[in-house]
Amino acid sequence: MQRLTVPALLACLFGVLLWAAGTGALNVYWQSVLMFMGVNIILATSLNIINGNMGEFSCGHAGFMAVGAYVSSLLSVALFTKSQVFGEPLIGPSAAVWLFPLVLIAGALAASLVGLLVAIPSFKTRGDYLAIITIAAAYIVKSTIENIGAIGGARGFMGMSAVMSAMNETINLPWIMIWVFIGTVFSVWLIRRFIYSTFGKGVDAICQDEIAAEIMSVNTDRVKLVAFMVSCGLAGLAGGLFAHILGYVNPGTFTILKSTEIMVMVYLGGMGSLSGSVLAAILMTLLIEYLRDAFGFLNTFLHYISVIPDSYEVTQVWKWVVIPLLLVLLMQFRPEGIMGRRELADVFPGLRKFYKFKG
Repeated sequence: MQRLTVPALLACLFGVLLWAAGTGALNVYWQSVLMFMGVNIILATSLNIINGNMGEFSCGHAGFMAVGAYVSSLLSVALFTKSQVFGEPLIGPSAAVWLFPLVLIAGALAASLVGLLVAIPSFKTRGDYLAIITIAAAYIVKSTIENIGAIGGARGFMGMSAVMSAMNETINLPWIMIWVFIGTVFSVWLIRRFIYSTFGKGVDAICQDEIAAEIMSVNTDRVKLVAFMVSCGLAGLAGGLFAHILGYVNPGTFTILKSTEIMVMVYLGGMGSLSGSVLAAILMTLLIEYLRDAFGFLNTFLHYISVIPDSYEVTQVWKWVVIPLLLVLLMQFRPEGIMGRRELADVFPGLRKFYKFKG
């Protein structure tokens, strides 16, 4: 029975969230915060496969997120709702409730295929060279989207809100929150199964010593390829969920700043620690929301005491001063991150009896 503790807790949490969202106990703002928290968990844990477990250095995760966001958005709008780009829906709004997961999976597969294109020329590179390749790939994706006028180009693409409204009209439930919850749990489960599988042990072997891993009959090219595709595919899933939460997607969202934000979560949690990435994603989401209010208060206060000119506003741009500064301080005082390479069960051994497999 102890093995069922985690699934039972997740089921209870799922039920409480549905009840709170349905009754209004959880307002729209906090629903959005929780959903962005789920997206960030998927992004941080997926990048942790490459940067943490495999010991490589990928800096373009936002590019793969963009692929998933655009592919799933274009499909959902084309299939389920009337739009200026695609005209009448191909299937109809009522089918969105049942077919929406397939749209998300299509976005994840597209991101995974782009990851394959990046992974193949990356086989013989490590460290800085892989970082450059992934940054270049992210800029190629962003520039390509910006130059396709049919899907909005630099102005962005919208219409996903109509799909979510159609789902709510068919069955009145907070559908996007449901899919974010399922997507988050699925991603963490999949990564955990992958990392602790016999095949996934090759990822850690590559991190320790790639040449030694090859001598010990680990097919390093195959392991790196699969790990990269899994990581990119999950980033695409996060992108699809992100686009449907906002109802709008813009290529300007998927810049190097977004990739930096994801890397901060990974390093903050601890390289190679799945539970550390989850914890860091939760903390970073809350910190970003706190800074949103804090900068507003700071702006009012500094104008009140006449420290800054009336023409200057302390905006959210300062977030990109505070967050990198946090990373610098972290590297100085705790370079291994919050959890290091440990998992939650290593810190609290009593939790192991509730896990179905060792970790």
